[in-house]
Amino acid sequence: MIQAPVKVKKYGGTSVGSVERIRKVAGDLVEEHRHQIPQVVVVSAMAGSTDELVDMAFKVANRPRSRELDMLLTTGEQVSIALLAMAVHDLGSNAIALTGAQCGIVTDGNFAQARIQDVQTAKIHRLLEDGNIVIVAGFQGVTLDQEITSLGRGGSDTTAAALATALKSSCEIFTDVDGVFTADPAIVPEARLLPWISYEEMLEYAASGSRVLHPRCIEIAHKFNLPLQVRSSFKAKAGTTIIRKEILEEVAITGVTGDAGIARIALTGVRDVPGIAAKISQSLADAGINIRLIIQGIRHDQSNDVSLIVPEQDAQRSGEVLQPVSREVGAEEIQIDTSVAKVSVIGSGVASNPSVAARMFQTLAKKKINIQLISSSEVRIACIIEQDQLESAIRAIHKEFGLEQLERKKVEPA
Repeated sequence: MIQAPVKVKKYGGTSVGSVERIRKVAGDLVEEHRHQIPQVVVVSAMAGSTDELVDMAFKVANRPRSRELDMLLTTGEQVSIALLAMAVHDLGSNAIALTGAQCGIVTDGNFAQARIQDVQTAKIHRLLEDGNIVIVAGFQGVTLDQEITSLGRGGSDTTAAALATALKSSCEIFTDVDGVFTADPAIVPEARLLPWISYEEMLEYAASGSRVLHPRCIEIAHKFNLPLQVRSSFKAKAGTTIIRKEILEEVAITGVTGDAGIARIALTGVRDVPGIAAKISQSLADAGINIRLIIQGIRHDQSNDVSLIVPEQDAQRSGEVLQPVSREVGAEEIQIDTSVAKVSVIGSGVASNPSVAARMFQTLAKKKINIQLISSSEVRIACIIEQDQLESAIRAIHKEFGLEQLERKKVEPA
């Protein structure tokens, strides 16, 4: 039987981006292994390797089949886990590298965006009991009929959260940043590191352009009340812990994020009849395209303009998918704009503080930044603006709310 609690750790692509970095990670793992700490380590592909595989795929085929694309892309993580296991062996400890299929991650058959259905942990427990560091390929799994699948970009975070939940463990995400900040430090140098953030806020961060954690990782953690910690793999700092909202003090604004990787698709002059939004959204859903925002506006002639925000890489395909739908709903034309971006303010106090939206809009107006679309939730207000104004908007909003002075403290529930 394993005596100590299992630790689940995830290392991103930059953390294992070179032989030297792999050996550094191996040294850290071996140090804890010598203290009898059981470890399950999820590893991403080496930085840049997945992009190289994608480039090769599209050089040999105009539209690679998603099944074979998953077969190809999941090899990147296999390189990382094998090299890391070798480095651990070289330092005198036992380790074993497992693919997602070998470690028991069962998914549905939705290639490129598979969802985890089950995590079978018997083999992991057996290997831990035999004294191994278990090194698992992130981003991947296998269907019940043995088809290899990928979980989508950022899927290694999801792998780690699913394993930690199944093993009733804690979960540490090691990456190339110190944690979650009030804004991107590359844009706002005075941005503050957040020691704590709620699941709800972190989910909005992930959906609003922050690439620190994958949204599905946070969804799993929230559902099962799994504490997540985001830390730097290069610095000995505590990082950011993602926890329940009720043990955080109420702060009107936690941070501001930007997302330049979006596109606006507009169907103009659509007939004002029931079911239009359903037809549009269903056609994109059938094509596997995620709609991040949909807004319908009534024109003076009582027809509608329907605007959709989708990932930028899906812009042209969205236009193609919507061509037959646009004819069916009587649209005048389909407009595709990839020069837009989304700026969002996030915080647990957004919904209860009406001045937040007013101050955000006034700040953008002072900078002569036009707002094209507005969306809000309990913990987020987002505006679609011109892409070349995004960094200016982020800096102005960060300053308006004084986030460079933000002090966030955890408080225990009464």
